[in-house]
Amino acid sequence: MRPGQLVRTPILLTVGVFLTFTMSMMAQVQSQTTKTKEPFTRIVQVEKGEVVYVSGHDLILKMGDGTIRHVTVPEGATATVDGKQIGIHDVKVGMKLQKTISTTTTPTTITKVDTVTGKVFHVTPPLSVILTLDDGTNQEFKIPEGQKFDVDGQMVDAWGLREGMKVSATKVTETPETVVTQKAKVTGTMPPPPPANIPILFVVIH
Repeated sequence: MRPGQLVRTPILLTVGVFLTFTMSMMAQVQSQTTKTKEPFTRIVQVEKGEVVYVSGHDLILKMGDGTIRHVTVPEGATATVDGKQIGIHDVKVGMKLQKTISTTTTPTTITKVDTVTGKVFHVTPPLSVILTLDDGTNQEFKIPEGQKFDVDGQMVDAWGLREGMKVSATKVTETPETVVTQKAKVTGTMPPPPPANIPILFVVIH
């Protein structure tokens, strides 16, 4: 997974279908979708290692736990070393690198409300109703148990529907979705400078 890559994991679950009927003189189809975000969780993982070999895009690190890891670094990847941005071709043996991975998980609920209006073509109380839609097609809707209908201001059940009535049906579908965002940042320090050449004083005694 690359830094900043967005991963979506859909979990389809229809939690309820509600039909609400009201008198209507026009046939139309409307759809509305909203997203509700819940509190997110964030996990931060830190990996440390020292560069023991580098050639081209191949990097070999000695990790903090003593293991050896081979990494192939992409051309555009950068790291912040001693406050400066460097690429793979600037990496030196002896550099100490630290990779911080931040993973954020945000539960989200997608609510879709579909409203379909039409004329009652046939009703089978208390199970279903068939509506003639605006385009002239017929579509069947299942009626939830105990559903009430608003007909000209009067609340009735499925037995109160009649053929030819103009009605509006609303369907609500909720789909939970988990959005995972991962970001990685690499920082480091340059290797210590090599020891300076210290002159050796020879004392010759005659």
